[in-house]
Amino acid sequence: MTSSLRAVSPRIVLHLKPLLVSLPQLSASAFSPRRLFAPINPRALLCTAAARDNGGRSGALTGPPVLEEEESVTKIDVNPPKGTRDFPPEEMRLRNWLFHNFKEVSRLYGFEEVDFPVLESEALFIRKAGEEIRDQLYCFEDRGNRRVALRPELTPSLARLVIQKGKSAPLPLKWFAVGQCWRYERMTKGRRREHYQWNMDIIGVPEVTAEAELISSIVTFFKRIGITASDVGFKISSRKVLTVSFALELLLES
Repeated sequence: MTSSLRAVSPRIVLHLKPLLVSLPQLSASAFSPRRLFAPINPRALLCTAAARDNGGRSGALTGPPVLEEEESVTKIDVNPPKGTRDFPPEEMRLRNWLFHNFKEVSRLYGFEEVDFPVLESEALFIRKAGEEIRDQLYCFEDRGNRRVALRPELTPSLARLVIQKGKSAPLPLKWFAVGQCWRYERMTKGRRREHYQWNMDIIGVPEVTAEAELISSIVTFFKRIGITASDVGFKISSRKVLTVSFALELLLES
């Protein structure tokens, strides 16, 4: 009996299951395939073209739809979206080392770490930077008909958090964050649309004192990663820098 049923399609067995249960118990010697399949009408197992064309429902046996070769193969671009990048293990180790130094220097100067949603209200960024920032946002309308955007920077989110939570916190607030940001703008060498930002913010301290502490923390960071005074320099309240800046501004306006 076993060898006989192996030749039967599994789909046919499913259709026969109710019938097999209702048959009387058969012994191996009394088993006859003819006796077993005699009550079965073969027409009931066929899916006729007429039934399909007329929209009829049928429990008949049909195979899976056969797709054309062009439909069954979907081409996938294996490159990341323009302006973004992957981090294979050797580059990820370098990034982790750099971020570790960001965080260690921040904590060394008494800053506490915070984080913000990657997705924020579009209006939050437009309010800070004006309507011209809209062209640089990765923004869309969510399913609740709300205009949202991937954050292009961390500062507006920090301001929102200060308004929401900072009132009850003792001053000064010294918060830092390391976050991933997206800005849809023209790419240049070393500047992609996806980037990371290290923020150190001081709230509730006189401006000059806060600036001095931030400059000191940057110098400490440079020393930790091996950047010396021969590589970079600081110019504070430099008349030459201000003169060049004003000249460039006038040139752009003209």
